Amino acid sequence: MQKDPSRLPPLDLLVSFDAAARHLSFTKAGAERFLTQSAISRQIKALEDDLGVALFRRRHRALDLTEDGRRLREAVRGALDGLRGAMEQIRAPSRREVLALTTTPGLASLWLIPRLEAFISEHPGIDVRIDASLAKRNLSSDGYDLAIRYARVDPSLGTPLFHETVQPVCAPALARNRARPLKTPADLRHHTLLGVEVQMGPEVLLEWDLWAKAMGLGALDAARKVTLTGYDATIAAAVAGQGVALGRRPLIDALLKRRQLVAPFGDALSSRRAYYLVIEPRAADRPAVRALASWLTEQTSSA
Repeated sequence: MQKDPSRLPPLDLLVSFDAAARHLSFTKAGAERFLTQSAISRQIKALEDDLGVALFRRRHRALDLTEDGRRLREAVRGALDGLRGAMEQIRAPSRREVLALTTTPGLASLWLIPRLEAFISEHPGIDVRIDASLAKRNLSSDGYDLAIRYARVDPSLGTPLFHETVQPVCAPALARNRARPLKTPADLRHHTLLGVEVQMGPEVLLEWDLWAKAMGLGALDAARKVTLTGYDATIAAAVAGQGVALGRRPLIDALLKRRQLVAPFGDALSSRRAYYLVIEPRAADRPAVRALASWLTEQTSSA
């Protein structure tokens, strides 16, 4: 009697095949399934005998999928993902998914948090936990799904979200002060420079020095210098009219649009730093993680 070609093999064999196809290793698939390498090998052989085709090309210390194996991998992955999603909803229909993201305090307070309500409204079943810290978290060991890193331009760091430009900014009232005009960079000598404290010491406004050098200016003089421990605090001081800060765009774009800050000297200068999206590898396939990553990419594209 001829076998029904649409008959399904045992689910256990398909789950083991999915693990082997993802890892291209019977040993790693066995570790995931809590089975020995030889047990996985026997299950794959049983599945191949049931289907009547080879699913893997067995090479020296390596595996490759055959064309039939690739076709089955796509079908099995979709079916298992659908089953897992259904089981999750059935077992815990009211459970909310929590995403953990780490980034710098400046990006969190100035750019991300003002926009986050839009994402939450679109995805009511997802809660977002934000770690605003200058510490570089280890995503896997520290329990984070995503990170937005601020670093020197290096495409290998992750998915680039946006590059940074910088320019001096201040409160509109300070820019309109006729007694101390802000027409050219030389006028900064009459004003307070606001900066972020760096490891070189609280009196060193490193970013201002780099900006002046890039602009072809000499030593940057100022009436006084005030350093703060965070970039968000530095911008808050600038909005309050306490001095001139070095604005990082696009973090301050919303403040410029609302005229809470103005750029007295016009054009922005490209910096050597950028923001990169990094996803923890084991979290990359979660629909909620993909949704947040896609939303972040859309937001930065519009910025």
